[in-house]
Amino acid sequence: MRVFHVHGDQFAELDTLPESLPAAGYLWIGAARREFEVNVATLQASLQAWTGGTLVDLHVSDLLNNQLPSHFDYTSVYDMLVFRRLAAGTGTAGMFVDDTQGTLASGRSAIEAIDTSPVGFAVFDRVLLTVHPTDCLVRDYFAGRLALQAQPSESRAGPRLPSSPADLMLRMVNHMVDSYLELRRLLTRQFTHLQQELFRPQGNFRNWQLLLESRNALHLLEDTCEDQRSALIEWIDALEEWPQAPDVGTGREREMLRLRSRDVLEHIERVLTHVRRLESSAETAVQMHFSAQSHRTSNIMRTLTVLTAIFLPLNLVTGFFGMNFDALPLIHTATGFWIAAAIMLAVGIGLSIYFWRKNYLGSSH
Repeated sequence: MRVFHVHGDQFAELDTLPESLPAAGYLWIGAARREFEVNVATLQASLQAWTGGTLVDLHVSDLLNNQLPSHFDYTSVYDMLVFRRLAAGTGTAGMFVDDTQGTLASGRSAIEAIDTSPVGFAVFDRVLLTVHPTDCLVRDYFAGRLALQAQPSESRAGPRLPSSPADLMLRMVNHMVDSYLELRRLLTRQFTHLQQELFRPQGNFRNWQLLLESRNALHLLEDTCEDQRSALIEWIDALEEWPQAPDVGTGREREMLRLRSRDVLEHIERVLTHVRRLESSAETAVQMHFSAQSHRTSNIMRTLTVLTAIFLPLNLVTGFFGMNFDALPLIHTATGFWIAAAIMLAVGIGLSIYFWRKNYLGSSH
């Protein structure tokens, strides 16, 4: 568990939980889910001393639940947001280096490596409590990023430190949404590879199980994005109901929170649109595959039908001369066989030319 103090342009990590809140600024407490479970009693006592309130037992259970979908809730003391991150899991960096590399086996590994772990936020007036998966990637990333921003430099044109716990929460959420870009590249390459397998001219696509798993993964991502959007919309609605700002500076900060919240919502909308586009692309690829297979079958059947039509009159000729009658024409002449063969050849060539001109032979375009 890590504890940070943020005040203005200052960012410092504390060794332990302070007995009281600092005179200015706010505290950020970032803990892994297991750390939070072990230290929940200590955290509750500190929150009671700092804010005059504690986490509701139901919200504690929600923060410990690794399967909980994204959602928003609030009390009179704090707001709580659970947000499932969308990211490519560990070990996916080398998968599908470009659109021409990769195998079906690596594609399955890529689908299985999608990570949608929840991150919990409890937003008090001057305290932000974040509960992370075991890896704590978001916490450690922001700890390093804020420490770098707080370093003195000649130019202060860079991004400012978050001005409030809510501001820091929104920046983390925005980072988690933007991390979908890496996952988007992974999924796009995966489906590009599957489409190439589906549309291979002489190929016989057999790995329908992987395609089904990929479509199920997209459905899961769509549900996750829908939950994210609903949770953030509820947060924006709750933000509108906050008490009126007591001064101009606070009002400006509130307006920036609304602006950042709408920006994060717009990012989620783009992610959701891309997931749905991939779903549509997958459905279209399957339909085109079956259409191509049906077209190939139709071409084969047309060719077989033409061959049958050509040989039918030839069979008729051979059947006529194969009857057991002694008075058939051309049977007792020396040139009878050659005359019958010439008739059959002429009929066959004539029908072939006719069908060729009708485009019944060869591939249709």
